[in-house]
Amino acid sequence: MSEHPIRFLIVDDIAENIQALDALLRRDGLVVDHARSATEALELMLVHDYALAFLDVHMPGTDGYELAELMRSTERTRGVPIIFVTAAERDETRRFRGYEAGAVDYIFKPIDPVVLKSKAEVFFRIGCQARDLQQQRDEMEQIARDRDRAADLLRAHTDNSPLAFVTLDQDLTIRDWSKGSERMFDLAAADMLGRSAPERGWLDSAGAAILRDWLAPGDAAAPRHSAELQLGHASRGTIPCEIYGSILSEAGRRTLSLQILDITDRKRAEEIRSLLIGELNHRIKNTLANVQAIARQGLRRSSRLADFEQSFSGRLQALSRAHSILSDSTWSSAPLDQLIDDQIRVGTLDGDRLERRGPAVELAPDTMLRMALALHELATNAAKYGALSVPQGKVHLDWTAEDRGVCLTWRESGGPLVAAPEGGGFGLDLIAAVAGGEADAVAVDWHPTGVVWTIRLSEGVEAMGSSGTVVDVTTETLAGPPALLDGLAILVVEDEPLVALDMQAELEDAGAGSVRVARTVDAALAALSEQRFDLALLDGNLKGQQVDTVADRLRRSQIPFCFVSGYGREHLPQGFEDVPLIQKPFPPAALRRTLTDLLDARPARAAE
Repeated sequence: MSEHPIRFLIVDDIAENIQALDALLRRDGLVVDHARSATEALELMLVHDYALAFLDVHMPGTDGYELAELMRSTERTRGVPIIFVTAAERDETRRFRGYEAGAVDYIFKPIDPVVLKSKAEVFFRIGCQARDLQQQRDEMEQIARDRDRAADLLRAHTDNSPLAFVTLDQDLTIRDWSKGSERMFDLAAADMLGRSAPERGWLDSAGAAILRDWLAPGDAAAPRHSAELQLGHASRGTIPCEIYGSILSEAGRRTLSLQILDITDRKRAEEIRSLLIGELNHRIKNTLANVQAIARQGLRRSSRLADFEQSFSGRLQALSRAHSILSDSTWSSAPLDQLIDDQIRVGTLDGDRLERRGPAVELAPDTMLRMALALHELATNAAKYGALSVPQGKVHLDWTAEDRGVCLTWRESGGPLVAAPEGGGFGLDLIAAVAGGEADAVAVDWHPTGVVWTIRLSEGVEAMGSSGTVVDVTTETLAGPPALLDGLAILVVEDEPLVALDMQAELEDAGAGSVRVARTVDAALAALSEQRFDLALLDGNLKGQQVDTVADRLRRSQIPFCFVSGYGREHLPQGFEDVPLIQKPFPPAALRRTLTDLLDARPARAAE
């Protein structure tokens, strides 16, 4: 039986009459309900919808005519077709009353089965059609609700999406302009809808040609197009956009649906990235060229290899520390005071015997690097031959603002008698080059009571509102006794072969018993499983691998170690802030001093 059968209702106070009618009407897809009174009939009609009702005219209480009138007075039952069943009502007046009450026909007893079935068949089919139409109506209403919900959802997505959604017809007239389009281009939909995109200034001629090419007749399938176009913004001119287009066919006309992404930030990021990469390459090559020049000139002018090694290492350290200062300031500029404090911190200058005075100024990166080398040379020369070579000597460093630059004066006093050197060394040339090679920018007076250097910087200098903060430089003072490494087993975890070779040579020169090099995390963990070490040097990063597991293993094994890294401490494993850090490049003395401190602390660690 169908899920929604057709229903007839028989109302008669005599059960035999009901059974007779039921037997004649029975068929597939039909349900016949019975009622013995008008009250039962009304109750059933409140529950079910009926395609036809057979009403006996003569019933006790409420007769068939009265029941029909009650049905017509109620909205729910007003449309139910009624056929009166009677044995005697052939009087025209009474029949008219039945039609007036809402009957569509009469059936007289005794009932002719053919007549009954033919009349019932008509209403059965009408009922089926009504049922099918109702189902179709229900389905259409559900489809309409689903459609409206989908449209609302799509509209919500388009209105709140970071993308702009625009629909153009074949003439590039704007047919749809989403809320996202209004936000992206600051152009209201009321000003755009129905207007030509090129004439409105939103689309230039090049972009219009591309979109017209997309709209040209082609394959039946809707292709997916993409391009980068410059589209008009109300206040910013044109902005770079990435667009994706789909062709839709509607009533023989092709329309273009566009999804648009503003890529202004991405373009700006790409430009900045390209600029930064170029600047990085420039700085790296300049740095390598400076190191090359320092090495060549130092070798050329050094009489002994030991002198070269000492001077070259010191100059390299000066460059390295200046790089660290600039890195902390994101390579924009850094205070001159900070550079002087760095020289004091590492022991190149004696802060107790330095008098400085001058306004707060910042140095550009190139100027900072040259000034770092110059101060290193001035302080080294003063310690070797000048005022700082004797206990009573002093250095006076003054600077004053001068147009767009600054004039620095380095004056020594209280030192040995000064005489001009017979031949200029490389250090003097470095000091002279600090002003960028400009003529008369650097002058020296070899006064007998103390040498005086005057350095004028005409560019790369900017006045500050206040003095800069001092950066915590991790390289320790180089002075100190050599490490006692006799017979000790040391693990070096370093991925750069040349750096590992250099550290191995330094450790062996200091008397280490055995030095084992591990270049990966796995190799380091394997070495710790196979051998007992007295000390370890751990790189902060091994070809992109974090060294946390190695550091944790060293601590659990109670092996003293230090980090050796080009990174700052913020990039090292967390929880190891108490572990010493030697920053690359490092002088041998710094390595030895750190290892000495580790050895001195070893009994205390063991006692813990």
